[in-house]
Amino acid sequence: MNFNDMSGMKQWGLVLAVAGLLSAALYFTYFKSQRDANESAQKSLDAKLQENRELEPYKTKLAEIDRQLASLEQQMEIEKRIVPEEKEVDAFMKMLDAEAAKAGIELRRYTAQPVASKEFYTEVPFEIELDGSYYSMMNFFDRVAKLERIVNVSNLLVANTKKNGEAKTKHTYQYAPNESVVATCMATTFFSHDQAVATPATAKGRI
Repeated sequence: MNFNDMSGMKQWGLVLAVAGLLSAALYFTYFKSQRDANESAQKSLDAKLQENRELEPYKTKLAEIDRQLASLEQQMEIEKRIVPEEKEVDAFMKMLDAEAAKAGIELRRYTAQPVASKEFYTEVPFEIELDGSYYSMMNFFDRVAKLERIVNVSNLLVANTKKNGEAKTKHTYQYAPNESVVATCMATTFFSHDQAVATPATAKGRI
């Protein structure tokens, strides 16, 4: 029996049956697979949102860590200026020479002393000899005390230019009329322990 020979009711029934079969086929092939894919995507999205919610408290902590790191880097740069890593003895001597010139005194001699290696730093001492007016001498030591780089002054001996032996100076110089005192002392600078210890022998006995 072909379709045209069927009654109207049977034709409609057959059409509905075919439509139902097609709908079922589409459901189990395309629509169901699409729904499964959507569900899988939704689960992935939910998992990612949950992960973001769990990580959200660390966002502010990360910003704080970044600020702390920046602060530590700044402190390290300051510490490098206070206690340098490299043993630039010439730079240290030039620094003292510059302060002596500003204070108006004569820095006559550097004599290197044995270095002392500590756990985290190295002490590099120099015996120095200088002369000038009393107030210029005080100005020099005040300037040294205010340097960014650490310089310790010890064993200070001061005497009148006419009795310079009392300050244990090594030589007598042609002092200027305004110069009234001579002095010797130990000026000690410090270096970080990262580099090998080098004895500043090249600076010894500069006159």
